[in-house]
Amino acid sequence: MSEKIVIVGNGMAGARLASELHARGGDRKVTVLGAEPHRAYNRIMLSTLLAGKIGEPDVELAEVAGQGVDLRFGVTATAIDRAARTVATDDGDRIAYDHLVLATGSRALVPPLPGLDGPELPPRIVPFRTLDDCRRILAVAEGARRVLVLGGGLLGLEAARGLAARGLDVAVVHPVPYLMERQLDPAGAAVLAGTLAGLGVTTHLAVAATAVAADADGVRLDLADGRSLHADLLVLSCGVRPDTTLAAAAGLAVERGVLVDDRMRTSDRRISAIGDCVQHDGTVTGLVAPAWAQARVVAQVLTGEDPLARYRPRPPVTRLKAAGIDLAAMGDPGGTDGDSEGEELTFADPARGTYARLRITDERLTGAILLGDNPAVGTVIQLFDRGQPVPSDRRALLLGRALGVAPAEPAATPALMPDAATVCQCNNVSKGALVACWRSGARTVDAVVAGTRAGTGCGSCRDAVAGIVGWLSDVDSVEVAR
Repeated sequence: MSEKIVIVGNGMAGARLASELHARGGDRKVTVLGAEPHRAYNRIMLSTLLAGKIGEPDVELAEVAGQGVDLRFGVTATAIDRAARTVATDDGDRIAYDHLVLATGSRALVPPLPGLDGPELPPRIVPFRTLDDCRRILAVAEGARRVLVLGGGLLGLEAARGLAARGLDVAVVHPVPYLMERQLDPAGAAVLAGTLAGLGVTTHLAVAATAVAADADGVRLDLADGRSLHADLLVLSCGVRPDTTLAAAAGLAVERGVLVDDRMRTSDRRISAIGDCVQHDGTVTGLVAPAWAQARVVAQVLTGEDPLARYRPRPPVTRLKAAGIDLAAMGDPGGTDGDSEGEELTFADPARGTYARLRITDERLTGAILLGDNPAVGTVIQLFDRGQPVPSDRRALLLGRALGVAPAEPAATPALMPDAATVCQCNNVSKGALVACWRSGARTVDAVVAGTRAGTGCGSCRDAVAGIVGWLSDVDSVEVAR
């Protein structure tokens, strides 16, 4: 009898797990329940969709299909019977499982403000989280001139930049004195605010919203300093919260997220959890790279490929790569982790929208902020990700001068990049994997992307992949440097 695996959630984590299981073959039936009524899609690319740079087909993820895989769209899991090992759905079905995987993701936070406390949000007020949210935002934006974005974190700024690219007058309201406070320092955030202003996005900082009013004519956002801002659309980007409702109702151990061990098992060994909904070693991530790494671990364990596989989180790197903005932030550049020793280097050129800050401890990079055009960004990410010693010329990292360290992004000679250099952080794809894929017959960027998954996460490495494929196309395969 084939093993029955049920995956609750058809987002980026659940869809990736289904793909990982299918790729490993074996006698098993995989059922995927997706509450959203459409195919799996790349949530990271929604801001690019807002900007009008791509269409909806471009955000769709490749899905597994065929024998042994049952994809169900628009079906919500309503309850788990752990004793009977079944999952109840809103269409009246009851699905048996041998192993259940929760990939329920997270939900957008709606702040507890007067005007937002009803059962439904007014039509002109939309969270920015799902594809349906994106569709609603675009529908209202069609007849809009002014847009307010509540929240100056990564997603809020991506939404703001995307809508500004459509020619709308966009303002961001953020209660903290500077933008992206989880990733930036005040100086870097000030440079970013200046860059955004040049791109048509104004910012109102260190002021909280106190109330919202909306009608057919527009939206009014009242602020704590007595001002009121008016717009045609209000986009909410106030953070997310792991969706643990199903897990908690089933009696699984839950804190901020569903508690899991290194093999992504919950307090019930027949149930695993991956992605935004989980809490591993006290941490909730909300990033795609960890979710995909977790999916790989679960697939290895469930298929027997590696029953002892363990999830080992890698240091996160945050990328904001919208038109006119290039930002990479990692680690703790400000030394707020209590480490008072080490080197700290900074460089700022607000007129050019450039800011760099590095923190080095024991010859290792422990934090960095790189905003604007810096050719060394790929190298900085590599050094941080691997914990390698930094070069003696610190200025080369700070200012982007030529280094003896091969960068992870395309340079004039990709032949100098070591095979182990990571090109795609989201999918952990190395330059060597790209070369191997090309040598196996992939002769276009799309073919290499399909074969390696490089560029299918945040998309910021697509230029790097294209550069390497272009280089490979210009040299004889026998001469490709190893």
